[in-house]
Amino acid sequence: MGLARATLTAHLARRPLPTAPAVPGALLKRGAFVTITARGALRGCIGHIAADRELASVVSEMTVAAAQDDPRFPPVEPDELPDLALEISVLSEAAPVVPPVDAGRIVAGRDGVIVRRGRNVGLLLPQVAREHHWGPEALLAATCRKAGLPPEAWREPGTELFTFQADVFGETRETGKGKGEP
Repeated sequence: MGLARATLTAHLARRPLPTAPAVPGALLKRGAFVTITARGALRGCIGHIAADRELASVVSEMTVAAAQDDPRFPPVEPDELPDLALEISVLSEAAPVVPPVDAGRIVAGRDGVIVRRGRNVGLLLPQVAREHHWGPEALLAATCRKAGLPPEAWREPGTELFTFQADVFGETRETGKGKGEP
């Protein structure tokens, strides 16, 4: 969390980005998403799925990308910084769901979902289902829609489905500190 916050602060001030901390977790090869919220509302969320780069590098890069490259929002401005909270979702390896696909094999709130058909790909993090009070079928339908596919596409041949889990770390807006930190 410290690296993500320091990266966002440096990026918005147009200063050099910080180097990775010397902690073992920073060197793990993992995918991750960085979510930025402003007063509880989504302000940017971008991630890297593959576990092919060191986590510190992914967190730093995705923090900047969430602040400036999420096509749903204008780039974050420096005056917004006091109102922003960060959340990092460190992803497990995605596991294919072998056909026949049954929604009962998905645990909404625990599993994140990736739906892919051809060039269409949609991903929803595990916490999205919890936040929206979705069951497995609603989660699958929403992921299909995010991929630009019909809601029932997850049931159709040619659609690939993957699940993953995430370790989620976040800040509270009031303090800018990690949840549970003094």
